[in-house]
Formats: sequence, C-alpha cells, structure tokens
Amino acid sequence: MILDERGRWFAFFFLDWLRGGKVRKYYDEIRAGYRKGTSVSETEEKIRKLIAHAVTTTAHYRGMPEDTPLSRMPVVNKDTFRAGYDGFLSDPYRDRKDSRSMSTSGSTGTPLTIIQDRDKIDRDTADGIFFGAMAGYYIGMKMGFLRVWVHNVKKSRLRLFAENTIMVDTSVLGDQEIRKMLDMFRKKKVKCLLGYASALGEISRYMERNGIDGRSFFVRAIIPISEGMPDGIREMLERQFGCPVSPWYSNEENGIMGIYLKESGSYYIDSENFYYEILKLDSDEAAEEGELGRIVITDLRNYAFPMIRYDTGDLASFRRVERKGRFRLFLTALCGRRSDTIYDTRGNALTPFVITNNLWDVKGLMQYRFIQETETDYTLELNGDPKVVDAADILARIKPYFGENANIRTLFVEEIPVLNSGKRKYIENRCPSYMK
Repeated sequence: MILDERGRWFAFFFLDWLRGGKVRKYYDEIRAGYRKGTSVSETEEKIRKLIAHAVTTTAHYRGMPEDTPLSRMPVVNKDTFRAGYDGFLSDPYRDRKDSRSMSTSGSTGTPLTIIQDRDKIDRDTADGIFFGAMAGYYIGMKMGFLRVWVHNVKKSRLRLFAENTIMVDTSVLGDQEIRKMLDMFRKKKVKCLLGYASALGEISRYMERNGIDGRSFFVRAIIPISEGMPDGIREMLERQFGCPVSPWYSNEENGIMGIYLKESGSYYIDSENFYYEILKLDSDEAAEEGELGRIVITDLRNYAFPMIRYDTGDLASFRRVERKGRFRLFLTALCGRRSDTIYDTRGNALTPFVITNNLWDVKGLMQYRFIQETETDYTLELNGDPKVVDAADILARIKPYFGENANIRTLFVEEIPVLNSGKRKYIENRCPSYMK
C-alpha cells in the first residue's frame, strides 16, 4: 500500500479504537466464525433475544409470547414491511440520531427504507472489511464504485476523500462511456472495482470486443454486488485484469452477508450476524440440502427494525457443515430474484445460469434478455449485429434445457432497457401461471 492508503487504514482503526474498538471486535468475531464455525447454542440465544425484543418493543409482534420459536414466527417480505412499516419500528430506537436509513433500489417496484441502529452499522462495517479483505480489497485502496448515483446515495467530497473512493456512474453504458471509464481507471490508478455485476459484465464484453488488456491497469480486486454473475463473465474478468473477481452476496436492507469462494464454487455466509433458512418454493417448509428454495433471513443484529424470517425474494440451494456444536453455511447456487426464475415446458424450475452461462461468449452480442411468456413460449431479445450473432447456434445451446416442445422466438432489438436502479434485467418471467 502506498503512503496515503496506509494512512487511511491506520486512521480508520485508530478512530475505531477511540470509540471503543467495536468494529475491530466485530471483525474478529466474523473472522473466528469463518475459521472455526459459528456456535449453534450462541446462535439460538441470539435468536431468542431478538424475538423477545421484537414482541416487547414493536407493534407488529406485540402480544406474541416472548419464547415463541423461530419456526412459529411469520415469514415476512417487502410488501409486509410496506403495508405495516410503523409497526416494525422498535420503540426504544425511534428517532435515534445515531441510526441510519437504508433503501432498496426499487428496481421493479417501490423502494423500501429500513432503519439500522448503531450496533448494526458497526457490524455491517466489520463485514465489509472482512469480506473486502477476502476479495483482495483493504481500507484505503483506491476504489471505483460503479452504480447509478442518484441524489439519495451520493457521497460527500469529504467522505469520498476519506474512503479513497471514486463514484462511477453506470446510468449509460455505451461504448463511449465505457472507454472513458477505462481511461479513468488507468489514469487514477484505481485498485478495486466494486459495483453491479451487470455493469462489470458490460465493461468486460467491451474489453473483449476491442482487445483491451486490463493487466496493464492497476486493478487488484474486483467485487461484483447486487446481482448474480455468470461464471464465464467472472472468469473473463479475471483473465482480462489478472486479478481475483469475488462476488459478494449483499443487499441494501441487510448489508454484506457473504462472498463467493472460487475453490468451493459456493458462497460462504456470515452466520455470526445472520441466520438463514432456505424454504421450499411453494410453502414455508424447510428445503432439503441441494434443493432450490427461497432465502429467508433473520438479521440477528438490527434491533431498530427487527427483520425476522424476511423473505428476500432471492433463491438458493445450500450446504450446512456442522461439527462439535459449530456450523458453517454455504449457498451452493444463488439464482437471484424469484421473478427471474424460469421453467421448462414440464414446469421444472431452471437456474437463470442456463441462459447466462451459454450466452456470455456469443460473438457480436452486446446485451440480451430472455423472457418466459407462457408455459411453453419464450422470447430471447438480442442486442447485437444480426450479421455476426448466430441466433441458430444460441437456440441450439439453450433449447435442450426447456424441452422439445419449447417455442423460443429470437428478436433483435436496439437496446435492453435499464431498470430504475440502473441494473439490466437479463431474465424475466411474465407467465401468468408462475406469477401467482
């Protein structure tokens, strides 16, 4: 690390020490959980305390027994929070000056704001430091943060200076904009790229089309967030920049929760601060190991706005390793939003990666969107040069996943629209049968 980076590192932990060293303490707890596993009994106690807190301080849960087991607590989602928002706010934390508001992007609906208390904020910071270090990023390194920088998320100049961060807006990702980004990364010696997986994918495809070698840059770590990244794109980015690409599992409302481990091909989850359940797609029964199900999170640390059995809308399969009273949790497949789940003509759920992993290397293809229209009809929108993109080859790759009677229509378009958040939705299910 150069001098100003080292100075930021020591300054951060010195200030944390002056404030009682909580972030460092929480960092050590997360690291210990990763190395030797999380205590089963301590996790059960955290859950018990959170439920007791929720039923005595929030209107939504008030009246329930304090010893209600987690399995008897209702599963909630964003719509539940929106409909009864005030009822989830904990009375002792109302109007606390040291809390903060975190808002979902509202990609496909109304944004949702969640209040986080000071302790939750510190633990989220510790998660960021730990998972950042696992990805090759350390406090003080020059970072390019790629996202749509709307007014409510923009950072002040002072904070940008303190964090050594550059706001990189991804509202428009045409060739000219990407070329300017790459020139800036090189000129300003950016060492870490953190941002939407789809934006990083667009940059990677631009570099591939134009033969740009990122190994001459200064980038040492790439961290995709908010969306799943196809293995092909991740591997291409690693080759282009000559550095690790380590996707995080995170969201605005809960924070940074896990990281993709290349050696195991799965996401390691921080079980010190979160308790995960993977429930069946069509019921609240527990899914079996390896079975695709709904991610339901209990945030063990946010007492200002208790999030107990929160259905995030994401899908995953899991593997839990338990030994001598301690456990580690891995997501063996992370498939994104439930609305992104597509089905074959027999009604079997398919991971979106049957599309993304087959299309990432198609010559002449800039963007795409796969849409399930009915139980047997699908549309594949292609943004690229029809003279170069081999639509017949694409169909030959993907149709076997859907069945012989699948009707897949290809359609060349000028542009794939951007969502409110600045992300592009590559997979979409519009079939009424699966929207119930």
